[in-house]
Amino acid sequence: MEEALIKRLVTSLECGVCKQRYQEDNISVLGHHGELWFMRVYCPGCHTRCIIIAIVQQDSEPEVITDLTEAELAQFSNVDGITGDDLLEMRHFLQEFDGDFVRLFSRK
Repeated sequence: MEEALIKRLVTSLECGVCKQRYQEDNISVLGHHGELWFMRVYCPGCHTRCIIIAIVQQDSEPEVITDLTEAELAQFSNVDGITGDDLLEMRHFLQEFDGDFVRLFSRK
């Protein structure tokens, strides 16, 4: 497992003192031995420093949880993923959108 992924996982944890989430820039991976990882973290909120020791197990294949039917899964299986341009386009749209869904969906 890569250090970058481990750091992202640790950002979901909260500081035990002030409950602020850790940030990737404040996490140092000290090392690992198999599934046992050692990290030094620094809380940007209360400036507490601590050591996190975690067992990180990697499944061979993640479980997919969905409410789509088999037909819907087949329909969308060949659809390309979202690109950075798609996100920028949506951002620009939302900046100008006035919230009028009736008008939006009645367009042809």
